Amino acid sequence: MSSVDGNAAFDALRRAMAENAEEPEGPARNARAEQLLAEAEKLNIPLAVIEALGHQLKVYNYSSEKAKMFVPFARLLRLWDEHPEDFDEYETHALHWVFKWMTSGMLDQPHIPLAAMEKWLGEMEHRYRLAGHSERAVRSAEYSVAAHVGDLERAERAYAAWLAADRDAMADCHACELHEQGWWQSQRGRDAEALELWAPVLAGEFSCAHEPHAVLASSLKPLLRLGRLDEARANHLRGFRLVRSMESMRGAYADHVEFCALSGNEARALELLAERPAYFTDDGHPRSRLDFTAVVALLMDRLTVLGLGERPVPGPAGRSWTAAALAAHARGEALALAARFDERNGTAHVGEQVRARMAQRPLVERLPLGVRAVRTVAAPVPVPAAPATAEEPDLPALVAEARRLSDTLRPNAVEAWAAVARAAEGVELDPRDRAEIADHEAMDRGPEGLELFERAAELYAEAGDPGEALAAHARAAYVRALAGGVDAALAAVAGPYDEVLALHSADGTGVLQTASVLMSRARILMRRVHESDDEACLSEAGSAVREVLALVEGRAGDDVRLAARVAEAQAMLAELAARTGELPAAAELFSRATTAFVDAGLPWFAVEYEARLAGLLHHLGDLDGTERALRAALEHGGSHLEPVGRAQLHLQLAEVVGGRGLAEEAAEHALEAAHWADEAGEGQTLGALARHQLGGFLLGLGRWAEAAEVLESALPDLSAERHGEGAVVQTQWWLGDCLAELGEHREAAERRLQAAEIARHWPEQHDHATLAHLAAESLGAAGLAAEADQAYARAGALWREIGHVHGLVRSLRARAWLALRARDGADTARQLMADAVRACETALGDARADEEARQRLVGELGHTHRQFGDLLARAVPEDAEDDTIRAVLEEALTQVVEAVVVFASLGDGALDARTGAELAAGRLAADLGRPAEAAARARAVLDAYGNTDGAGDEVAQARRTEAEQLLGLMEEQDS
Repeated sequence: MSSVDGNAAFDALRRAMAENAEEPEGPARNARAEQLLAEAEKLNIPLAVIEALGHQLKVYNYSSEKAKMFVPFARLLRLWDEHPEDFDEYETHALHWVFKWMTSGMLDQPHIPLAAMEKWLGEMEHRYRLAGHSERAVRSAEYSVAAHVGDLERAERAYAAWLAADRDAMADCHACELHEQGWWQSQRGRDAEALELWAPVLAGEFSCAHEPHAVLASSLKPLLRLGRLDEARANHLRGFRLVRSMESMRGAYADHVEFCALSGNEARALELLAERPAYFTDDGHPRSRLDFTAVVALLMDRLTVLGLGERPVPGPAGRSWTAAALAAHARGEALALAARFDERNGTAHVGEQVRARMAQRPLVERLPLGVRAVRTVAAPVPVPAAPATAEEPDLPALVAEARRLSDTLRPNAVEAWAAVARAAEGVELDPRDRAEIADHEAMDRGPEGLELFERAAELYAEAGDPGEALAAHARAAYVRALAGGVDAALAAVAGPYDEVLALHSADGTGVLQTASVLMSRARILMRRVHESDDEACLSEAGSAVREVLALVEGRAGDDVRLAARVAEAQAMLAELAARTGELPAAAELFSRATTAFVDAGLPWFAVEYEARLAGLLHHLGDLDGTERALRAALEHGGSHLEPVGRAQLHLQLAEVVGGRGLAEEAAEHALEAAHWADEAGEGQTLGALARHQLGGFLLGLGRWAEAAEVLESALPDLSAERHGEGAVVQTQWWLGDCLAELGEHREAAERRLQAAEIARHWPEQHDHATLAHLAAESLGAAGLAAEADQAYARAGALWREIGHVHGLVRSLRARAWLALRARDGADTARQLMADAVRACETALGDARADEEARQRLVGELGHTHRQFGDLLARAVPEDAEDDTIRAVLEEALTQVVEAVVVFASLGDGALDARTGAELAAGRLAADLGRPAEAAARARAVLDAYGNTDGAGDEVAQARRTEAEQLLGLMEEQDS
């Protein structure tokens, strides 16, 4: 092979290695590196073999096959010792750099003796000294060995020496060093110090191939222990997204599974295990397998404690697993691996750490994450009956307490009467007690309590309380209405209604019993209004409600039962007013009702009506009132709120406070809504909407990774049929925005195109055009120029169709820049930019445009001329003749000068745009050999900012600096 052919083949090899380095971590990339080494060995170029060995070593290190990296390193070291002259500067540096990988790699392989590692440390120190490197990396490696075997004194000494040594070219990157330093602090029980060390990495100040991935994972337990739960949640969502696809980060992946197990998110932990089945069996890196199996054991033990030991779970391939079976298997594997490390190390340190890790208890009962999850509900744990004691309440005491609770309308009165019923089994009770037991059991059964209400009525009559008997009959009638039989219910309540009025007029029963019958009748009539709100139904219901008020108002005294009748009647009148379109009156009546419940000491009864009030006030545009009502409902409901009701209130409050621009608080409410929807079993309905909102708020806060995780979690449950196409499109849109911010441009394009496909069928096409345009941007950023051009063309056609000039012009400009990058695309680029100019000019010729719209179009024209000039200047071929170059630069200058003129017509509002164009024109004039013209442009910029108040802002300062530099350079050329 000639030297020319050999060099070409070496260049091709280097390109192939660079391409392979960009492939996902894993066996396929490793196999390709092995092939490339074989190709390098055929070239008879020593440096090619050295580079191929280095490439192979690197991909092994960043994979699950780390054990393979010792062979290429040993070969590299032999080549260095025999022919150091074959190594260039970069490969010399790389060889010494990977000494550190070997040290950590040996620690992670229990078959490598401890004596060999100690010998290796000495070898590393010797070679670093010969090469003139600091001992910082050596002391860091020594610390790692000592910490691993549990020699704490030596570890602390080496740690101090590591930090004291100078940083040089062999020191690990700042991010990796800070990670390890923080990890040590957390291991020593100093969580706050660890998080302080990690702060620059978490903030993005330092990063590398594995950071902040590893720091985010390591920070999870310290944050939980310190009670910094919001940060823990955020770091989990950010960090898991980073490690999900990185095969070499099994240890960090295990940290995320562990976090879920310790924060009440067992269901998510199972989902994480299912995503990485190979992690159960990959054996190329025993230390990370130890971490993973220990965490699997922890999670499975947790599920078993929750009564879910027989639940099917993901596990090693080849058989099905239950949580209990996998717990035993994983524990055995973890302890066996730990024993191998301890045998090699001569200590019990690794085993002690693993046992402690598997024995951990949850750090928080449940930390809502915002992502979809199925609640792992604990099975009831049998509790042995406690022996009877003198303090245990007897039956009379239970009856008295139940009666107190029901007379004061406490939320747990029904449960108290159920306790009486259980305690009274085999005991003969008087008819009154039996009546109240039956009455409250009927209340608990709802529509199925009809027969029990009738039985309670018989018992009340037997007890000598005809009024309460009639009230029970009336409650039975209302149950008929709840079951859909409104007419039958009205017929059934007619008798008790007439009888109780007669009885009350004869002083045969009290206001309380009479009000109960009247209220049941009013409720039945309100049910009829729900079915048919014609005027007659509304009128009769209103009369019935007012009859209750006429009876009770002014007579309640200290009886909360009567006060509740007044409040409920006011709420009924509010509903009737709302049905007749009297919304302000309805809001006022709902407000009175809720106040009455709260004043009576019954705030939990106010919740339903505060929620109704919030809806009315929102409809009336009173957002402050809406917010107050929703907050009051959450406060008054307290622990009595059902999960689904709590989810609904939080979701509404998120929307209201989000509309006020309070995205942080809105996100908190959306998070709570998602959590309570999951608890209620409504994750696929209400929970999906909550996650949709939460993702949008997180996006608005710039928390891209968290938002992406939440939105991706929402999408499987969102459907056009259940939630509407708008919610699906908006979620895809937001997710595309997040992915674009995260640099995942191909994925962003996919989401935007999916959303655009749905919006394509909508009558109004602005969203379709916008999404097509955004998809084109993402495709371009992903390097898919042809696909991007197609998407811009699609967007441009839509912009033209709906008459949106700005969108059309921007799509044309974007296509022009894409065309310029293509082979022989300069003419197409020029034509597209000319089309953009014409589109602006045509729109400006439309006399229908108002002044504000015209000003915006003028600005768009200025930017188009400016970009046209920039495009022409960059379109000049490097090998073009001087005359050709000059002609193109003259044309570019003409466009940029036109931009200056256009921006100048807009006055101070376009000052920065004008001065930017002035400077571009000055640079072009300088390139054309016209220093006087270039200097004049620079002075124009200085004059423009010298006469304005904006001279101190950032843009102005940059423009002045650039103008001064250009002016100085031109004056030097003139002198």
